[in-house]
Amino acid sequence: MEAACVTPTCAKHGALVCPSCKKLGIPAAMSTFCSQECFKGYWGTHKALHKMFTDALASEQAAADASRSKKAKSFEGYDFSGPLRPGTVSPMRPVPDHIVKPDYWQTGIPVSEQQAGSKIPVYSATEIAGIRLACRLGREVLDLAGRALRVGVTGDEIDRIVHEACIERGCYPSPLNYYNFPKAHCVSVNEVICHGIPDSRAFEDGDIVNLDISVYKDGFHADLNDTFFVGNVDADGVRLVQTAFECLKTAVALVRPGTMYRELGKHITDTAAAQGFSVVKTYAGHGIGSLFHCAPNVPHYAKNKAVGVMKPGNIFTIEPMINAGTWRDKTWPDEWTAVTLDGARSAQFEHTILVTETGYEILTARENEPVMEWDVAKVQRPCK
Repeated sequence: MEAACVTPTCAKHGALVCPSCKKLGIPAAMSTFCSQECFKGYWGTHKALHKMFTDALASEQAAADASRSKKAKSFEGYDFSGPLRPGTVSPMRPVPDHIVKPDYWQTGIPVSEQQAGSKIPVYSATEIAGIRLACRLGREVLDLAGRALRVGVTGDEIDRIVHEACIERGCYPSPLNYYNFPKAHCVSVNEVICHGIPDSRAFEDGDIVNLDISVYKDGFHADLNDTFFVGNVDADGVRLVQTAFECLKTAVALVRPGTMYRELGKHITDTAAAQGFSVVKTYAGHGIGSLFHCAPNVPHYAKNKAVGVMKPGNIFTIEPMINAGTWRDKTWPDEWTAVTLDGARSAQFEHTILVTETGYEILTARENEPVMEWDVAKVQRPCK
């Protein structure tokens, strides 16, 4: 595509882009020339732009390094509940201009969510089609990330895969800069319940790893997650992960018009308790669609006070977090990573669900998997 020549005395258009500008990521509007003659003639002045951008990038990198150093110091003396320790978090990855973005992408503040009321949305057929597309793409991204998971791979490498897969599909990774979250997805290992930040730590043999993917496609969000076995997971870990799956399956089966949102928690709790496990109370499922998080609130524990009755056109997530020990949690100094208070492991699965006229549709299911069935092969990952 041609753009106006940046030489001030030239009124022509062209498509010749300064190669140095291209490497630095300088926008085409600031680096396009109509010809080699204009490029050479204006070079003496134009090259100053390269230094300006190089200095700006260096300043940005220094700020990021300082931020990481500050966060590292915030962990000094921290009383970890389990053996997991944070690694180094790399700088936030950029999102191209052509990707449609949510309102918080620059400021970190989801103003539209904060202004939303408590009314549970009933989506139109057109809106449902948009959300269904986002959910299908979210499933593709999660499956792609899951296939890359194995011993020795880092959370940051998985995040790169997730970020690039989102961009390739024309999606914005919903977690990115949401209340300043620094990455494209959440990765939660062993005692991490949810909202773990992908970092330089390599996955180890025996880890249980949850990958939580959310995407924003042309105005609509999707949200889903799976927990995987990395290498050789012990029998108790396998039982925990399978129970988390069964908890979600039990709740999804209850979705239909007329079901009260508060009813799901009792059935989830009964399923978990039968195996000696507990249900996290701090975090809940939520409405989703044009907003990342909205009504209804969907608690996963018994005797909750959730408001609302399911109606056709409601769309929400169910995402029970199941702990091997206490249900209680605490948050790391990074202000995101939620871990079990006793250091015991936690597992989770999540789907985005549509209430239909007669029941439900799992919008984030794999193709040809309209109902949930446990299959260990889908969550087992190799050592190498």
